[in-house]
Amino acid sequence: MIVFNIVFTLFIPVLMILCGYLMYKHTPKDINGLVGYRTAMSMKNQETWDFANNYCGRLWVKVGVVMTIISALVCVPYFFISSGKATVIMCIAEVIQVVFLCWTIVPTERALKDNFDQDGNRKDK
Repeated sequence: MIVFNIVFTLFIPVLMILCGYLMYKHTPKDINGLVGYRTAMSMKNQETWDFANNYCGRLWVKVGVVMTIISALVCVPYFFISSGKATVIMCIAEVIQVVFLCWTIVPTERALKDNFDQDGNRKDK
């Protein structure tokens, strides 16, 4: 049970690192509804699509690394407490990780808004 709790506690942060790396190193070539950072603003045109996937991918890697370190520390008590308590801690950690995953939308959308107008044209600086 300890291994199960550790794997699931580390699953989201590690997945963020891997997917984030793929998003910014291998941005999906075409705007699509299946893969990539998909919001109304990011899908305006190819330039906004590339920008959003690059920005969000880098952010996911950074947040994922921090969350992996914190999550690894959260796993230490699993060896000293009951499996029931460990499972509760794992579930709380998963909820917090999902909140941080969703939070990355805010800075990505802000960066899009700072760099592009409503129609997806790059703003002059």
